[in-house]
Amino acid sequence: MPDDAFEPGPPHPATVPPTLPPAPATARLRVVVADDNPVVRAGLGVLLSGRADIQVVAEAADGREAYEKTLHHRPDVVLLDVRMPGVDGISALPHLVGIAPVLMLTYSRESEIVHEALRLGAGGYLVHGEFTADQLVQAVRDTRNGRAHFTATAADALLAHMRHGTAPHHAALPLPDGLGAALTTAPVQTPVHEPSRQREHSESLSQLQPLVGQSSVSGGPVSSPNRQQYGLSSREVEVMELIASGMSNQQIAATCFISEKTVKNHINRIFTKLHSTSRSEAIARWLGTAPRDPGRHP
Repeated sequence: MPDDAFEPGPPHPATVPPTLPPAPATARLRVVVADDNPVVRAGLGVLLSGRADIQVVAEAADGREAYEKTLHHRPDVVLLDVRMPGVDGISALPHLVGIAPVLMLTYSRESEIVHEALRLGAGGYLVHGEFTADQLVQAVRDTRNGRAHFTATAADALLAHMRHGTAPHHAALPLPDGLGAALTTAPVQTPVHEPSRQREHSESLSQLQPLVGQSSVSGGPVSSPNRQQYGLSSREVEVMELIASGMSNQQIAATCFISEKTVKNHINRIFTKLHSTSRSEAIARWLGTAPRDPGRHP
C-alpha cells in the first residue's frame, strides 16, 4: 500500500449515533364489566383482554358492585348491563358516569330504557346481537375518547323519541333503599360534559322498574305471566328472553357466547316445555298472550 494511501481511523466519539431509550409502553385501556350473567362477563373478559391495548380490571354482578368496583379501580370505561338483580343498571348509571364513561351493553331494547340511559349520561348503547367483536372493541376505545356508538335498535329508539318530542321533566328522586350504603355515602360527581343530566331524571324508579323486567316485544306494561310453571332452566330462560326480543339463533349465540348448535338444542327443549311448535307460539306463551287451550297443559 502506498505511503500516502488513506486509512480510516476509529470514528470520532461525536459521530457515533446516541443510543435511544426504549419507547414507553402505551397504557392499556382499563375496563370494568358489569353484567349479572357470569358467562357474559367471562366472554367479555376474554374478548377485551385479548387485545393488546385493553385490560378488564374488574367484573360486577349488579349495579351496586359496579359502583364499588368503579370507585375503587377508576377505569377508563364501564360496560353496563340494564337488567341486573338488586340494583339495576339504570339505577346505578347516574352514579357511575361521574367516575368514568359508561357504555351500555345489554339486550334491553325498549325505547324508554334507551332514552333514559342516554339522559342519565351513558356514552353509547349497544344491543347484544347487533354488533361484531371488532365493533365492540372499537366502541370501547371510542367511548373513552367521548365518541358515542349506537347499534341499530338504540339509534332507532333515540330517533323515534326525538321525532315525538321530549317528555316533561320531573324532579330528581332520592335513591331507593335498595341501592345500599356504597351509593349513598360516597359523593357523586357530575360529568363535566353534561352538568345537568343528573338533575333531569324524567322517569321515576317505580315507573322504570316494571319496564326493566319485561320482554322488549311486549310494547308496554302487561301483567306478568306465570313462567315458573314451564320449568325452564336459568339458561333456557335467558335464551327464551332473547327469542322473545326478536333475536335470530346466530344473534343469540353471539350474545350468550355459545355455538348455534347449542342454541338450537336449548330451543328444542324450550319448545317441548312450552308445548310449542314454532317461535311465535313459544313467544306468545312466554309473554302470556297465547289463547287459553283447555285441552292442553299447562
